[in-house]
Amino acid sequence: MTVLIDYDAGNLRSVEKALRRLGAQPVITREPEIILSADHVILPGVGAFRDCMDKLRAYGLVGVVKECAQKGTPFLGICLGMQLLFEASEEGMEENGGAPVEGLGLLPGVVRRIPAGEGRKIPHMGWNSLRIADHMRLFKDIPQDSDFYFVHSFCREAEGLPYEAAETAYGIRVLASVEQGNLFGTQFHPEKSSAMGLRLLGNFLAVRG
Repeated sequence: MTVLIDYDAGNLRSVEKALRRLGAQPVITREPEIILSADHVILPGVGAFRDCMDKLRAYGLVGVVKECAQKGTPFLGICLGMQLLFEASEEGMEENGGAPVEGLGLLPGVVRRIPAGEGRKIPHMGWNSLRIADHMRLFKDIPQDSDFYFVHSFCREAEGLPYEAAETAYGIRVLASVEQGNLFGTQFHPEKSSAMGLRLLGNFLAVRG
């Protein structure tokens, strides 16, 4: 069973539709027992970091997500869902006394605003090619420099991190995807990334816990 965690994230239905195109029958739920019994779990994400963390807390899902990821269930965070995996984010600092907003802490580091620059629009919106690390399960049979669709204003910077699966360039080296054990994340939207995005989601569904 593949579960999409329902915490009012905006891209639930588009991810569900992509998974159904692959023959999966995803369950959309916020029930802890169902999430913890799943074979694959996806945390989608559209919106603001602080708001989404508040929703996860309000629905009692923070501990559930951590338990699910830590017990080895294949777990995928998409876009903001990937950012939530980190320790904190600069998004929402103004309403948080100037301090970064706490995330799930499943991966180390802080998500920061993409720096503005000449000819560089924020949010970063559109297709970018990826530099993919070797032997990444999420990118099996996906060619180097394949294009994926991004929409974001914040990111974790790529710094040769041990869990770095792919990066892209947008003024800085943007961490585009992570893989650590059975914990995965994509800063881009695979559900909006045409054939390569579907292939990536298929690769995720092929991972065994």
